[in-house]
Amino acid sequence: MKSYEKFASLYDELMDDFDYNEWSNYIISIFEYYGIKPNNILEMACGTGNLTYHLAKRRYNLVAFDLSSEMLTKAYEKLHKFNNVKLLNQNMVDFSINKSFDCVVSICDSINYILIEEELLKCFQNVYKHLESDGIFIFDINSHYKLKTIIGNNTFAEDRGNLFYTWQNFFDNDNEICEFYLTFFKRNENGLYHRFDEDHIEKAYKNDFIRKILKDVGFKKVDYYNSFTFDIAHDTSERINFVALK
Repeated sequence: MKSYEKFASLYDELMDDFDYNEWSNYIISIFEYYGIKPNNILEMACGTGNLTYHLAKRRYNLVAFDLSSEMLTKAYEKLHKFNNVKLLNQNMVDFSINKSFDCVVSICDSINYILIEEELLKCFQNVYKHLESDGIFIFDINSHYKLKTIIGNNTFAEDRGNLFYTWQNFFDNDNEICEFYLTFFKRNENGLYHRFDEDHIEKAYKNDFIRKILKDVGFKKVDYYNSFTFDIAHDTSERINFVALK
């Protein structure tokens, strides 16, 4: 995947509306809700390490991986001071780590980037294999409703002064795929704008389908909630948090 190559340098600036400390608080509230006391956590698709940073501050032992070396470079800048974090360059589908974990976590709709159902199954099988017998798997998705109705076939634009971007989207109903075409204009220190483009693709998965795959893999309990709550997800939920217990 070539996505996030140049985008990595802007990722944190563009994601400044995400409260990663609050996200870490929510994950810890899930631990408490389910009576889990993890020590070793595996984070899939860690990006620039924002969630990793907040979990590391709370003294969890973390192994975090991402497919993008550019994103990992940014993560290392934040995380190299922690002796309880290890960063790896791996893929969500076929990752292999010679260690088992109390918890596997993935945020920011990374699961939607797995476009083939067979590869989603393989990812979930790998998660199951890397979890301790009483482990917990926590992740979120952009909902089918959000990708098809809110994002799909719509265009967005934002001017941040030193950065302007457009975000054009197309939803393929046959394959339930949402394609994002992003064009960035970034102003440098000389006042000149540099343009670059990014293409991203996400698969729109329905909740019951994901739940079925998790159950087929062997997870004994699977719940899903409206974003950052313990309320059952509804038809117009835009972000859905899944919790699967081994």
